[in-house]
Amino acid sequence: MSLLFRNRETEAGARKRHKLPWFRRLIMLPVHHLQQAVASLGELWRNPFASLLTMAVLGLSLTLPSALYVLVKNTATISGEWQQASQMSLFLRKDINTQAIDTLKTQWSLKPEIDEVTLISKEQGLKDFRQLSGFGETLDYLEENPLPDVLLVIPAEGFRSPQAAKRLLSELEQAREVDFGKLDVEWLERLQALLDLAKDILGGLAFLLCLSVVLIVGNTIRLNILSQREEIIVMKLVGATNAFIQRPFLYTGVWYGFIGGILAWFATALLIWWIESSVVAVTDLYETQFQLAGLNFNEMLAIWLIAIVLGLAGSYIAVRRHIKSIEPQ
Repeated sequence: MSLLFRNRETEAGARKRHKLPWFRRLIMLPVHHLQQAVASLGELWRNPFASLLTMAVLGLSLTLPSALYVLVKNTATISGEWQQASQMSLFLRKDINTQAIDTLKTQWSLKPEIDEVTLISKEQGLKDFRQLSGFGETLDYLEENPLPDVLLVIPAEGFRSPQAAKRLLSELEQAREVDFGKLDVEWLERLQALLDLAKDILGGLAFLLCLSVVLIVGNTIRLNILSQREEIIVMKLVGATNAFIQRPFLYTGVWYGFIGGILAWFATALLIWWIESSVVAVTDLYETQFQLAGLNFNEMLAIWLIAIVLGLAGSYIAVRRHIKSIEPQ
């Protein structure tokens, strides 16, 4: 029996229902919707191959933006961890004495914007350079130490972003003891620009793929409507309204989106599990610890809701356009 004629009332039953009090009709309304939702799911079960094929296409269409979202999220996490490691170097003038350097270090240590200040004296700097450069014998010919004293400043927690660190560096460079400062954040800014570009690309792809989901669901529902054209005509002849006939098709679109969202989440989780070992191997080479983050519960719920809304939108567009055009002659 067709979905259109399942759980439908007779004319006498309809008159009896309209005689019920309004609160009884209000209570029965969700019951009727639940019956039609279950019936539409049963109709999908009667055509398992075609239904699963459509749901698989929807799931794969949603998997790509979901996987790209996970990639961007993990990249943003890595970028945030690198930004937290920002450090600035303040090169001091050569004509200041040790007491002035200690006073400046103490003053900066008391600033709330600064977490830690470390002094690298010119002697320590020359010693480190001698060990790392391999020019130890050449340095012995120098008449004096050409290196300045350096204060290494680590900003406080709220001042480690590239923009905040730049403002802090500009402020510290105003001290008369400072010759110039250095903050290597250009690569962080490039990384942030690439991350913003990836987010824009993700948004564009997500829009196009969501649009394709709406079109796929709409075309599938359109074919279902056309296959039941004669039954729709019969329903209209006995007095059924367009809204009454549309309801099962709308629930079919909801089921497409709901199950397609589950498939998208499963495919995304499987993809993350597949590449996680490769990510661990790369991080081990750099002697770092990084755990690839997948979709949490809220993100998974968001995928389901988006998929359901897309399925409902596709089915709504189809039924509003095609059921109105089917009229008894």
